[in-house]
Amino acid sequence: MVSRDWVAFNADIVDEFRANGGRVARFGNLPVIILHTIGARSGQVRLTPLIPIVDRGDMFVFATAAGATKDPAWCANLLAHPRITVESTDGQLVADVAPISPDEAQRMIDERAATTPQLAEYVVSASPRRIPVFSITPVEAEVE
Repeated sequence: MVSRDWVAFNADIVDEFRANGGRVARFGNLPVIILHTIGARSGQVRLTPLIPIVDRGDMFVFATAAGATKDPAWCANLLAHPRITVESTDGQLVADVAPISPDEAQRMIDERAATTPQLAEYVVSASPRRIPVFSITPVEAEVE
């Protein structure tokens, strides 16, 4: 696994997302959202672009960290401050984010990895880490 400057990488994706109406070329036609999390230790706003999964009408994000053996920092941020702003092509909304059970997370990951080679690679390279999955539940209308 190649080390990556995640702050710069994420900033580039956020800039592209905002400049192109929510489209990010490297992700093709996949939807992208930006989580506005609060740093668990710093208290600073952190922007994390992710590809959400919609399953039976509910939205989820997988903490793959591109297959790293450690959870991404945004996991700790969500656990410390679970009410966040989510930015999408439809605007911004306030949402509560919560981890789903490890068994349900594994079911979802296995199901998606069977049809998504990149996710399957991340699962293997992250092992023995179990990839957390978080649900995103909107709580308010558009943020002004």
